[in-house]
Amino acid sequence: MAVTGCSQCIKYMLFFLNFIFWLAGGVILGVALWLRHDSQTSNLLMLQFEGNQAPGTFHISVYVLIAIGAVMMFVGFLGCYGAIQESQCLLGTFFTCLVILFACEVAAGIWGFINRDTISTELINFYDAAYIKAVDPVDTTSRQAASKVLEVFHDSLDCCGKGDENQLFTVVQASLCPKKTFPLDPLISQSCHTKLRDLFTEKLHVIGLAALVIAVIMVFEMIFTMVLCCAIRNAPAY
Repeated sequence: MAVTGCSQCIKYMLFFLNFIFWLAGGVILGVALWLRHDSQTSNLLMLQFEGNQAPGTFHISVYVLIAIGAVMMFVGFLGCYGAIQESQCLLGTFFTCLVILFACEVAAGIWGFINRDTISTELINFYDAAYIKAVDPVDTTSRQAASKVLEVFHDSLDCCGKGDENQLFTVVQASLCPKKTFPLDPLISQSCHTKLRDLFTEKLHVIGLAALVIAVIMVFEMIFTMVLCCAIRNAPAY
């Protein structure tokens, strides 16, 4: 143990922050896996209509989160081990990884803010394409496929239609919309457009809050890592 006094305190603070960072990586990995297998999003994003798959932007984002969570757990372990061993090499590698991760997080945050409505908009367009076919008065194979797509949307989100139903939709509404549990209003009447926006807005808020907490931890880790490296370099034992 070469560092003493205040530097030793920073060493254990860095170890503690890295342990929190490692746990945060595990939480992100767990949240990403939950988002990947969440029944609402999975049912919607596995739909196919007329040979077109539902937009997969959300799944791509989730896979990126899974990779980030795994990398964070590795980097957190590297930082813990480097701090305990007082290794300048490991701490330098850890600092470099932190800088890269921080830059990636900032870039991902900017991209996510710019494209925050992209996922819900793509799914709304997919829903509308099926909606147009489902209200077609001519009974065709395409109409039956569109009706099944709408049923999945309605059952998964507890919604019905776009909120501005025309006469054609009211004809098929009873067969496409889920029933409520009380008899006063037998059909779910909330707009699926609203439900889709709320669904992904809620999930983005969870991701954004987690990213903000992790960014603050990373800033403190970078500061403590530089201080500890300087203390180790100036320690008499080295």
